[in-house]
Amino acid sequence: MSLSDELKRRMEDRKWRNEMNDRPSQSRADALEERLIDFAVRIVKLSANLPRTPAGKHIAGQILRSGTSPAPNYGEARGAESHADFVHKLRIVLKELNETSIWLRIIERSNILKPEQLTEIIQENSELCRIFTTSLKTARTKTNDKMKTVK
Repeated sequence: MSLSDELKRRMEDRKWRNEMNDRPSQSRADALEERLIDFAVRIVKLSANLPRTPAGKHIAGQILRSGTSPAPNYGEARGAESHADFVHKLRIVLKELNETSIWLRIIERSNILKPEQLTEIIQENSELCRIFTTSLKTARTKTNDKMKTVK
């Protein structure tokens, strides 16, 4: 990624965060869920474009599972029965996004799709990983704060 692409990505990420900070938390959660659904749709389309070779079929199945699961898992997290359950489900979302990142890098390095077919989805995956890493840190901080007040 060139320096100008990196700066553009950071500006877009910052713009999205600023827009989210101006919204009520329910609206931010809804927007993030929609973003995850859009990501899942892009993964579905990407997997459909993989070659029908044994390797392509294997990778398609794997990335289809890992890349489409963050959206429903985030939906589950939003309906968590406890804070611990919420943190656990957010952890699953991040785990699946990280796995998807690896499959995307495998596709990229094996040259089975054109680089321009991967650039934006790799960037989106990276941004989602950062968002959920930050969310998990925040959620863990809140857990630790609750533990301190109980003691």
